[in-house]
Amino acid sequence: MRKERGLTQVGLARKVGTQQALVSAYETDRLRLSAEMAIRFALALDELLSPRRHGRPDPKPARRLLRRMELIERLPRCRQAALLSTIDAFLRGAKQAS
Repeated sequence: MRKERGLTQVGLARKVGTQQALVSAYETDRLRLSAEMAIRFALALDELLSPRRHGRPDPKPARRLLRRMELIERLPRCRQAALLSTIDAFLRGAKQAS
């Protein structure tokens, strides 16, 4: 999605507040996302999908979402992967439906 929208790894790293090398490591599955980083990436990529929001301040994630992400981060890696796969499939379905 990043490439489709013309965003470089450097550009995404700036939006997320990290370094390009980490973006590359996440994209190639050399590093696993923490809950906090997953939220940062989700917000940055959501901005790419919702251009109508440009010019407005970035929304802060809801506390309820942050609490859930912290709980997910405490799960064993295999359960995190299963849950994130489910979430990804749901989001792909929602995107296709819209």
